[in-house]
Amino acid sequence: MTRWLVTGAGGMLGRDLIDVLGRAPDADPTALTRADLDITDAAAADAAVAGHDIVVNAAAWTDVDGAEADEAAATRVNGDGVRRLAEACARHGLPLLQPSTDYVFPGDADRPYAEEAPTAPLNAYGRGKLAGERAVLDLLPERGYVVRTAWLYGAHGRNFVTTMLTLAEQRETLDVVDDQLGQPTWTRSLAVRLLALGEAALAGRAPAGVYHGTASGSTTWFGLARAAFALHGLDPERVRPTTSERFVRPARRPSYSVLGHDRWAAAGFDPMPDWHTDLAAAIPGLSAALAAPRAAR
Repeated sequence: MTRWLVTGAGGMLGRDLIDVLGRAPDADPTALTRADLDITDAAAADAAVAGHDIVVNAAAWTDVDGAEADEAAATRVNGDGVRRLAEACARHGLPLLQPSTDYVFPGDADRPYAEEAPTAPLNAYGRGKLAGERAVLDLLPERGYVVRTAWLYGAHGRNFVTTMLTLAEQRETLDVVDDQLGQPTWTRSLAVRLLALGEAALAGRAPAGVYHGTASGSTTWFGLARAAFALHGLDPERVRPTTSERFVRPARRPSYSVLGHDRWAAAGFDPMPDWHTDLAAAIPGLSAALAAPRAAR
């Protein structure tokens, strides 16, 4: 049995990771939530890592606009906390899988960003996540795996898809941004890929370094909202296109967040599934998660 440690196990990705690992015949997962482990505490991180074979760090500051207001606090988690875990993994000789973000890129490209493309974050959140990436790659050159992902949605947390479906019950029409391009990624699909990557890492089949863990294909937020409406049995014409200028946010968002997937071939993997295929598979679970609070009233 492979002893997996998952930090941030109470979050949207963390919960799917624990479920996927729990179904794997050779995986023995330990789930630590934010209440169980403060990853910025070096001694606590070292004690948590001990006795495991591999670590996946799903603990993160995920409030992008909040990071703009308090960059030091966000970087303490996404940068310094990741460094503490990487240091602990280096001491114990363990691989570390570190999810990161498309926000490390400036979003000014016209073709998918390669794994080795230059980084230049537009916002505080991206700068903090990039600090975490660098810590993993510097401290674990042979055992560090940075998996950049984007536009995550899932059944266990707030996200764009569930927000759109909730607003559909409150408004007749929704105006959604149509000038940002990205890759909507289901947390469960990413969890399956992290399991496979971890197994390949332990078997020596996956080179350390940067991978892009996003769905294949691309769309805009407007395209994603319309697809979610249609799959949920709603009229997609209720979703109307608008521009980012209509929705000014504290943190700048990249207009182009499409990531390339060439590195997976080096580890013997195909790219992840198409975003629309995964969304269709995810919608029943998302719908059930939205209905559960209403049923409990």
